[in-house]
Amino acid sequence: KTLPGLRSAQKYAVRCGGGDNHRFGLYDQVLIKENHIAAAGSITGAIEAARRTAPGLKVEVEVESLAELEEALGAAPDIIMLDDFSLADMRTAVSLARARSRAVELEASGSVSLETVREIAATGVDYVSVGSLTKHVRAVDLSMRLDSGGG
Repeated sequence: KTLPGLRSAQKYAVRCGGGDNHRFGLYDQVLIKENHIAAAGSITGAIEAARRTAPGLKVEVEVESLAELEEALGAAPDIIMLDDFSLADMRTAVSLARARSRAVELEASGSVSLETVREIAATGVDYVSVGSLTKHVRAVDLSMRLDSGGG
């Protein structure tokens, strides 16, 4: 998530800091969230619709439970985002996903902070999404003073 009007600058800043951007816009990857799933009637239906509508684009789906993960694994998206999973559920999700499919990538999202990121990474997920990098930025007090040189 980025601030209105600052998307390019914030995504550039993430790259300069060594991070990878989730996506740049709606044109380069499909991200299926709860409203899309509700509109399609199921996770499977939403993934199938995305594949038909946007062939060639990566499809990522957000899941909020292990039951939703199971359905998503059956529909074979490219990436499954684990939203607000506990550490124990993340470890279970990694085991389930690796047993079912080597191709699917897992992304942990929600409640990620400097204090929790190491433990989250240790669960075996492929990516850790840190929305606070662009969502909760703090301004730096920066100024420049000109010297007239006249001394």
